[in-house]
Amino acid sequence: MSEGEAAVRANGAAVSGDGAAAAPRPWWHWRRLSRGRWRPALAAAVVGALLGGTGVAWQAEAGPFGRERACWGAFDEDDVADLFHGKRDIKSSEVGVSYDRIASDGPSGACELLSPRGHRVRARLHQLDVRFAGAGDKWADEFLSARMTPIGGGFLGMVSDTRAWLAVPEGCVGRNSDREGPLVFDMEAGWTTYDDVVDTGERARLARAVVTLVNDYMAGRGCDSPIPDPTARLAAPARFLDEKRDAICGVEGLRLPGGDRESRFERPLVTGGTAAPVRTCDRDVLFGHPRLRLMTVEDPRLALIYKGLSYDGGRRVTAAGDTGDQVRGRGFLRDDMGLFQASCQTGEVTFLVRAADGGRAADVRRLLPRYAALEADRLGCGPLRLRLPS
Repeated sequence: MSEGEAAVRANGAAVSGDGAAAAPRPWWHWRRLSRGRWRPALAAAVVGALLGGTGVAWQAEAGPFGRERACWGAFDEDDVADLFHGKRDIKSSEVGVSYDRIASDGPSGACELLSPRGHRVRARLHQLDVRFAGAGDKWADEFLSARMTPIGGGFLGMVSDTRAWLAVPEGCVGRNSDREGPLVFDMEAGWTTYDDVVDTGERARLARAVVTLVNDYMAGRGCDSPIPDPTARLAAPARFLDEKRDAICGVEGLRLPGGDRESRFERPLVTGGTAAPVRTCDRDVLFGHPRLRLMTVEDPRLALIYKGLSYDGGRRVTAAGDTGDQVRGRGFLRDDMGLFQASCQTGEVTFLVRAADGGRAADVRRLLPRYAALEADRLGCGPLRLRLPS
């Protein structure tokens, strides 16, 4: 090879058989960036522009023989191609996993995969925040929606055709105490069309991907018990429910306030599958936000995201029979939302009724006590009778 050809190769262009230099790969292609040939400052600037983050670092393997991997080294090219229907011309950028030692928020990071055809997949590692449930509730809008089905197998996670999340098991090594929110990987793959037609092929791709992320994270910490492929055990997607007048959201004995006013809300979508960490009923969803949501967060690890809000989210709600020494739970009521977090045999359970705005304050007030009582009975932690503020 001539010195000129060597210089061309060093600058990233391929050399054809006749010595002509072929067009180089795009300078921000994931293959080139992952090889660590660009200065860290330049890579950081590129990812910061893509992800809007600060303190950016590339996850790269040093040397010319570094393997081509993306998203903190978890995905090889086949994994990425699976997410993009076999396409391999995918660009990758990421914010490396870091720790906030001051706030004790646990590890966090972000990754983005982008197809030149416009398809984008984002992945994130973060600890669910138990202190500011406003942020937790925004996360719940998307990742606890009724379109999600449980990962199953005893693992804490859910998946649809556009969203997926999975908690790192505590033993290897997720949250450090039962006062912390779960450490989760979540993924989003575009806009959610809120109907009851879920693409099970896309759902399977996201399920495999989020399991790959968690398994890679655990392997990096010496864990040798990977989570198996969950696709065969995923439940059928939720379908719109033709409900009875006295069993809205499929809850026997629960009616919408106002007698025959059920027509105000479209048919509900209710979480499918068994042993789900949350049972969500979403009605009349617009741009991903339901006009009315009734939700029971059954898994105590997940119920923690509402713990802070349960203390000061609005006017106080208590349980009948509470004494100074024994309290069944705590909650609040405001015009757009009512919530009660109760102590059950399995741990904390959250009952929530939320409207899109304060125009349905009367509905929220009338639904919350009846909904909480019926759901508590279903879970075996009744009877539960709430006392509402005047």
